[in-house]
Amino acid sequence: MASSAANFSTNEDVTHQTISSYFLGPQAENLQYFKDNILTILEEQKDARQTYYPEDGKFIPEKIQASKGFRVSTKKVSNAVRKAAQLLGRHSLPFWSPRYAAHMCMDMSMPALLGYFMTMLYNPNNVSIEASPLTTVAEMEAARNLKFYPLSLRNAMKKELSFIADRFKVETCKPGPTKFLKDLSVWELLNLKVTTILEIPDRLYNEYSISSKFLEEVMAKYTIQSTGKGTLEQEYDIRKPIQYMLATTRHYSWPKGAAVTGIGSDNVIGIAVDNGARVDLVDLEKHLQASLDNQQAVYAVVAIIGSTEEGAVDPLRCILALRDKFQAQGLSFVVHGDAAWGGYFCSMLPKDFHPGDIVKMPTETGDSEGFIPDASLRAETQEDLYALRYADSITVDPHKAGYIPYPGGGLCYRDERMRYLVTWSSPYISRDGTTTSIGVYGIEGRSVTGPILFFLIFGAAEDLLRSVINWLTLFPRVKFSKPGASAMSTYLSNVCIGLTPEGYGSLLGEVTFTCSRLSAEWAAMSTKETSFVVVPFNMLPSESRDGATPEDVEEERQKIRDRILLKSNQELMDEDAKRPDDDKAIKLLRALGSDLNINAFACNFRLSDGTLNQDVEEANYLNKRIVERLSVDEPGDDPTTIPFFLTSTEFTQTLYGDCSTNFKKRLGLTPSNLDLFVLRNVVMSPFQTERKFISNLARVFQTVVEEEVEVCRQRNEVGLDKYEFLVHGTKKIYLLHFPMFYLANHRRQLIVSAKIPDQAMQQYVAAKKAHPKETFILSTQEKEDLSSLLKGSGSFKAVLRMKTRPFSGIRPFTIPDVQVTIDEVLQHHPLNSQYRDDNYPSGHMPFYIYGSKEEVHIDHILVRSPNIQLSAEKVKLELDREISGDQLSKGAILYASGIQEEAMQPFLPTVDLLKNGSFFFRPAQRIPVTIYENKNDSSATGPGLADVGDATPITKGTMVLGEGVYVDSEKLNKDMFKKPGKFARWKAEFDKIGQELD
Repeated sequence: MASSAANFSTNEDVTHQTISSYFLGPQAENLQYFKDNILTILEEQKDARQTYYPEDGKFIPEKIQASKGFRVSTKKVSNAVRKAAQLLGRHSLPFWSPRYAAHMCMDMSMPALLGYFMTMLYNPNNVSIEASPLTTVAEMEAARNLKFYPLSLRNAMKKELSFIADRFKVETCKPGPTKFLKDLSVWELLNLKVTTILEIPDRLYNEYSISSKFLEEVMAKYTIQSTGKGTLEQEYDIRKPIQYMLATTRHYSWPKGAAVTGIGSDNVIGIAVDNGARVDLVDLEKHLQASLDNQQAVYAVVAIIGSTEEGAVDPLRCILALRDKFQAQGLSFVVHGDAAWGGYFCSMLPKDFHPGDIVKMPTETGDSEGFIPDASLRAETQEDLYALRYADSITVDPHKAGYIPYPGGGLCYRDERMRYLVTWSSPYISRDGTTTSIGVYGIEGRSVTGPILFFLIFGAAEDLLRSVINWLTLFPRVKFSKPGASAMSTYLSNVCIGLTPEGYGSLLGEVTFTCSRLSAEWAAMSTKETSFVVVPFNMLPSESRDGATPEDVEEERQKIRDRILLKSNQELMDEDAKRPDDDKAIKLLRALGSDLNINAFACNFRLSDGTLNQDVEEANYLNKRIVERLSVDEPGDDPTTIPFFLTSTEFTQTLYGDCSTNFKKRLGLTPSNLDLFVLRNVVMSPFQTERKFISNLARVFQTVVEEEVEVCRQRNEVGLDKYEFLVHGTKKIYLLHFPMFYLANHRRQLIVSAKIPDQAMQQYVAAKKAHPKETFILSTQEKEDLSSLLKGSGSFKAVLRMKTRPFSGIRPFTIPDVQVTIDEVLQHHPLNSQYRDDNYPSGHMPFYIYGSKEEVHIDHILVRSPNIQLSAEKVKLELDREISGDQLSKGAILYASGIQEEAMQPFLPTVDLLKNGSFFFRPAQRIPVTIYENKNDSSATGPGLADVGDATPITKGTMVLGEGVYVDSEKLNKDMFKKPGKFARWKAEFDKIGQELD
C-alpha cells in the first residue's frame, strides 16, 4: 500500500492548502473536482446548443445513433482515443510529478485547463501561432518603426504637412532648447526620446487640429511599413546599420526576429555576460560608447528578466541608468524587458515594495513536518523586477511561470501609444471609447494574450471578462488564425489564482524555496571522498568574496550540510529563530542558486587515483550520460521507471566567453574553446519541498553519477592494454597506431619505425608483394604499457597478420610470436580535447610524410574530432624539387592542395566511402601537394600541429597514391560505451493509434 502523502505535503500550512487547490495533483488527488468542473462546462455547452432555436429539432436522431455504421465508427474513435491516451500516459514525461525538474513545464493550473477546455469548444479564431518568438518580432518591429518615424514625418513635412514645418519644434535627447524638426540632423532624428516620438500625433492634433485619420493617410506614404527600411536609409544616407543589443545568451527568437523584420540577425549585437550569466554592464557601456562615437544608432537594449538556461536576471535598473547617461550625450534607444520567464515573479514583490527596502526573510513556522516556508527574492532581483515598470515594453509568457497551456504570450507597452507603431490602420473605436479589435496590431503570429496581459497589468480587471468575451466573438472576422482558448485560459488562471503576493506570489514563493533547497544539495553533495564533484553554476557566497580560500569554501559547504541538508523545514526555521539575522541558515539558503528558479550545474569525475579529470570533453561525456539516464529521448525509455528528471544545456564558448571559462576552472578543467555541457533543473512544483523528498531525489542523482563515473574511468584511465598498428613499408617497417578519440590508452596519433626478425621480415615482404592491396596489421600478443615502450628501444611480442577484403578468396596470413623492437618515434601526439584545433583545415588536408627516397608514406594529421584515418604507403612524388632523405626521415608536413577537409567533415561511414568511386583517397589518384618542413618536436602537443603559418614550402608537385591505401572513418570515432539508439520505434508506436481505426 502506498504511503500517505502527509509525509511530504503540508496539512497545517494555510498558504500551501490554497496552492494545493490549483492543480490536479501529482497523484490526481483533485481529479473529482476537475471532473465536476468539466461536467459543468459540458452541461453549459449542451444548454447553449439546445436553447439556440430548439424548434429546429434534432439533426442526429436516435435511429441514426443506433445504426451499424454509426456504432462502428464511434467504437473506432473510442478505441483510438483510448490507445492514444495510453500512449501519451506511457511515453509522456511526468511533468506533474515533484520528481520532474527538467524543462519549464509543470502541471498546468486547473483554472487554466478549464478555461482552455471551455473556450476550445467554441473554437474562437484569434490570430496566431506560438507566442514568445512572435511577440519578439512584434517588439522588434515596434522599435524599428519608432526609430524611423521621425524621418518619415520629416518627409511628410516637405509636402502634405509643409504648413507646420516652420512651426513644429521638438526636444532632442540632449538637454537644451527645442528645435524645429525639419532642421534636425539625421543623427538627432534617430535619437529622439521614446516619449517625444509617441507624443507627436497628439501634439499635431492639439496644436494644429490635424486629425488622426488625415495623419494616417499622409504617413501611409512615408512610413517604413510602406517605403521599406532600405529606402529611408538610402535617402538619409544611413550607412551604418542600426543595432539591437542584448546578452549573448539571448533566446534564439531575437536574431530570428531581426531577420523577419529586416533588421538583420548580424545587427543583433551580443553583449558579454558576467560570471552569473547576466549582461556585463562594462561591455554594454563600451558598445554604447562606440555607437555614440561612431554615430551608429541603436534600436534598443534588451534586459533579459530570467534567462531560460540559467534563470539570470539582467540588471535592468542599471541599464535604465545607462540610457539616461547616454541620452544626455545624444544617444537614445528603447529599453525592452524580456520577461518571458520572469514576468510572473513580479507577483512576489511586496505590495508596498520600493527599491532600497530591506528584504524580509521568512520567519513563519508550521505545526507539521511538511511545513513549507515562502521564500523571497534577492534584493537585487526585486529591484530589477520593480524596474520593469520603467521599461518601454515587456514580453511575458504565461505558459512558463503562469502554469498555463501553450500558446500564451504577451507584449506589454508602458505607453500604449507604442502599439500603433505596429498597425496598418487605426483601430475601430466603439461608442464607449474602447478598442474592440486588436487584430490590427503587430504582424501575423502575435499572441492574443498580449493585449489581455496588458490590461491585466495596467488596466481595470473588473471589466476584463466582458471584454475578453467580446474579443472572442469578434475575432472570427479577422483573417488570421489563433486559438481564443489561450486567452480565456490565461484570464481564468490569473483571476482565480491572482496576480498578487497572496496568489501567484505565494505559489512562486514556495517553488523558489524548493529551488534553493535543491541548490543546497548540488552545492554540498560532493566531498573529497566522493568519486565526483558537483559544481553549481552560481557561485557560493564564499566563492564570491575577495581573497577566499578553498578552505573557506569547504567550511561554507559543511555549514550547508549541517544547517540545511540535515534539517527539515520546521527544524531549519526553529533553529534560525535562535540565531542573529546575519547568521541565519535561511539567509545562506536564499543566497544559493540563480535569480529565478533554475539551477544550472555540472559534474566532473575523479580517476581511481583521486586526481580530477581535466578534459572538458570527458566531463561533457559524464554529464551527457547522466542526463540520458534522467530523461526520455526514445520509445525504449519508460518514463515510469525514471525516478528523477533533469534537462541540459550547452555553454558555448563563443557566447558565454569568460563566464564559461570561469565555470570550467571551478570544475577543475583545463581551459579550452570546447563548449561546456551543463545540467539544469527547473523548479515549478510546490510539492517537492520537504527535506525527505528532496534528499531522496538527491540520493537518486548521486547513485546515477557514481555509476556513470565508472564508465568514464574506463574511458580515461591509462594502463596495460593491447594495441594494433597498421604496417607500412617493405625496406623499412613503420608502425601506425590505430587511434581512438574516446579511449585514453589509444587517444594518440603515433608513428614509429620498428625492426622484426629477418625470417618474419622475409615472410611479410613476400606476402606484401603477393597482395599489395591488402592491409597488414601488427597486434601486441599481451597487454603492454605503451608509454614505457616508447621511452627507449622497447620490445614486445606481436602477431603480424593480413586483413583481407571480404570475399577476396585470399588465404589468411599470420605470423605469431614476432619480436618487435621500436627503433624511432617519428610522431607521438596526444589527441585529448585541449590539444585539438578549433576548426578543421580549410583549403587543404594535412598529412605527415615520412620514409625514405625509395619508399614514401603518408598519414593524415588528426587535428580535430570526429575525424578520419587516411594512410597510404609507397606513394609516388612528382615534385619541382626533390625532398631529401634526411627531410623524410625526420618527417615533414604535406598539404593535399584543393582537398577541402573542412567541407568534408564529418565523413560518411567507411563502407560508403569505399563504395564511392569518386572518393579522392583511392589507388592511382593524382593529388596536387605542397610540402613543408615540420618544425614541431615529435612529441609536441597541439593545437596547431598542422599549421605551417607563412613558411616557405620545401617543394610542390603531384602525389600519386599507390595500391596500399587505408581508409577508416569509424574506429577512431567509436564510443565503446554508447547506448544504441531506437529512434525508429517512435513511428511504430504512433502507428498503433491508426491501427485502431483499421
